[in-house]
Amino acid sequence: MTGAPRARAAGPLLLGVRHHGPGSARAVRAALAACAPRAVLIEGPPEADAIVRLAAEKDMRPPVALLAHAADDPGRAGFWPLAGFSPEWAAIQWALAHEVPVRFIDLPAANSLAMSAKQTPAAAPAPAGPSDPAALPGPATPLEPVDPGEQAAPGAGSAERLRVDPLSVLAGTAGYDDPERWWEDVIEHRGTGGAEAFTAVAEAMEALRAEYGHGGHEDDAVREAHMRLRLREARREFGDEVAVVCGAWHVPALGERTTATADRKLLKGLPKVKAEISWVPWTHRRLARHSGYGAGITSPGWYDHLFHAPDRPVERWLTKVAGLLRAEDFAVSSAHVIEAVRLAETLAAMRGRPLAGLAETLDAVRAVLCEGSDVPMALVWDRLVVGDVLGEVPESAPAAPLQRDLTRTQRSLRLKPEALERELELDLRKETDAGRSRLLHRLRLLGVDWGSPTVSRGSTGTFRETWRLRWEPELSVRVAEAGVWGTTVLSAATAKAETEARSAKGLAEVTELAERCLLGALSGALPVVMRSLADRAALDADVGHLAQALPALVRSVRYGDVRGTDTAALGEVAVGLAERILVGLPPACVGLDADGAAEMRGHMEAVHRAIGLLSESGPETGTQPEAGTGAEPETWPAAEARPQPRAAGSGAAGGLRGRWAAMLRSLAGRDGTPATPGLIRGRAARLLLDDARLAEDEAARLMGLALSPGTEPPEAASWIEGFIGGGAGGGMLLVHDERLLGLVDRWLISVPAEAFTDVLPLLRRTFSAYDTGVRRTLGELVRRGPAAEGHSGGQGAPAAPGFGPGLDPHRAAAVVPTVRLLLGLDPDPHGYDPMEAAR
Repeated sequence: MTGAPRARAAGPLLLGVRHHGPGSARAVRAALAACAPRAVLIEGPPEADAIVRLAAEKDMRPPVALLAHAADDPGRAGFWPLAGFSPEWAAIQWALAHEVPVRFIDLPAANSLAMSAKQTPAAAPAPAGPSDPAALPGPATPLEPVDPGEQAAPGAGSAERLRVDPLSVLAGTAGYDDPERWWEDVIEHRGTGGAEAFTAVAEAMEALRAEYGHGGHEDDAVREAHMRLRLREARREFGDEVAVVCGAWHVPALGERTTATADRKLLKGLPKVKAEISWVPWTHRRLARHSGYGAGITSPGWYDHLFHAPDRPVERWLTKVAGLLRAEDFAVSSAHVIEAVRLAETLAAMRGRPLAGLAETLDAVRAVLCEGSDVPMALVWDRLVVGDVLGEVPESAPAAPLQRDLTRTQRSLRLKPEALERELELDLRKETDAGRSRLLHRLRLLGVDWGSPTVSRGSTGTFRETWRLRWEPELSVRVAEAGVWGTTVLSAATAKAETEARSAKGLAEVTELAERCLLGALSGALPVVMRSLADRAALDADVGHLAQALPALVRSVRYGDVRGTDTAALGEVAVGLAERILVGLPPACVGLDADGAAEMRGHMEAVHRAIGLLSESGPETGTQPEAGTGAEPETWPAAEARPQPRAAGSGAAGGLRGRWAAMLRSLAGRDGTPATPGLIRGRAARLLLDDARLAEDEAARLMGLALSPGTEPPEAASWIEGFIGGGAGGGMLLVHDERLLGLVDRWLISVPAEAFTDVLPLLRRTFSAYDTGVRRTLGELVRRGPAAEGHSGGQGAPAAPGFGPGLDPHRAAAVVPTVRLLLGLDPDPHGYDPMEAAR
């Protein structure tokens, strides 16, 4: 680029750029090749001078970022992202390839991090990047819209101050309503530009600064003073053969005639901390403006394509789009691509643009390749326009010991970080998958949420885990923060678990921590956690707290089978908690208001499930219904086909289950004195019925009592909500037991008009939770009228719409072997013939 612009006739080469602009990157590369400066100065933290040569290594693949953090507070950090199409990256690569010294000249990170820490919470700007805004003193964005709430420079005053958007001002002056489109037409579509491009941008910035002053960037004066001092040092060493690559907004300030004394005066007294700096991977997604990054751009993937495409960028881009859509099973042919190219070029000509830009190509993609659908269009935007590229840094890059251990572990487990979100299915019976699970659980304990557990779409066994993984750049900061706990992932997670166990305030916190220790195989932390658990369990008398703690503890006990962990001590604590809940729950249910009753119902359901799991984990896997409950099914075709009962009370867990059922029976049988809410009594009856510990006749009797004329309508409605409400299948219970439906129907008819408005919200909440098909079936049954007295859908009952006239014993008996097989029982233990038994 002959005749490149200079601040003066014989001064340094000042290249004002737009951060992350491919047009600026091409122009910078051409200008440096033409002028061959002896040194290149770049806007960035001077601490990076020591590690800039790593950018030349073959394992360094952008996008990457410089990460600086306070040595004594790793959470106070700042990023300086660089993409392959960033002008600063192009300048670094040219300088290293030509063995030209590279210096960074912005305000040191040691100062900017300290200044950010002095900001008050009220004055701190809104998030503008992947971490705390006050901790992201990244490079200013000279030609980028900056919202009032976006990141200010470190030490900024009010976050509400208005900032001048140079790009919008210049675009509006040129008659454009879209700043991005103006930038594409003026810079991106005009090759490498030339001296006139840099000169024109510098003149425009000078005019804007003369009109608007600092433009809302008050702290730029400090940064620019430091840049001028570094520039003077470089000129003393290399003369005027120096190139400066910085934001175009700063070019007028660097060309000002000021004295070194005046600049040092501006820098005097700035706060300072000890800072450490390293290279970390970055992603295109985090370069996007929608991520909150203050210097973000709309389309990182598109800009990366423009910078690296050797020719015919539109054709190559649409070919990429077609490849993506075909990989996702959309019908796209080469004819679609040809028509899309023609449409994009036609749109560009109609709009008076020199070349088809992003707007034209996206319009063509939507109309031709996506056929007007937003679904494939969203995929194109996410994968290609924004992009999911994750950079890489070499192993020789400086890193904390914890980061190095994490990298080694990821490599040994073949678990590569990726920017694209993906699901990972783990089989814990395999050693590699078990190691991956332990690593992810340990990282979650350390606050490094690389993966989050999700519901498996396949097997629901305890040996299966499903994770949703995505590596975000800010996780590098979380790893640095976690380094205070240890130098390896295992030691750091162990130390943090022990500290949290000692400082935990509630019993539920400790039980959750115990579960996480088992999941992460933190055997070193378990003794401390168990002591803390035993101490808090002995002192906590609140039934609600005990009920919150028990489910996590019982889940932990069950992990011993899959993960090979000794959970005997946890099992003893779990049984002790359950015993205390048995004693404390009945009096805790007395005198509760509506909110308290709803909360206690949730506790009761959670404990019911936990005791069931605890029984399965104990020496006895379950007990049969007790004699006299009427719970034994009457429809078993023959005695040989019935499940053989086990010895009740053969273990602590099994006896506990029986005592829990007795406690539920006492709750369900209360008549309201003392004042146990109907919600609790109804739910207790339902839990017993579902466990076959309450006969259907007895359930109907309890419902009849609860809905009798002597019961206040709101209390009766509350009982109904407890018995058939929520997602527990209460609607199907009414469908298949018309006696219960008839009781509800008759009670509802008998509710006085003045009380109906009081019970209506409860009833609507109860019945609105049912599926549409269940509500429709209930409506048909009510419209048909009650079944014959004494019938509940058995043989001889009137047929409901869509149902047969009664139970068909032959068809019912035929499914018994299959049901036994599903339950893991011998499908035919005694040569049993279901058809013969039915006859």
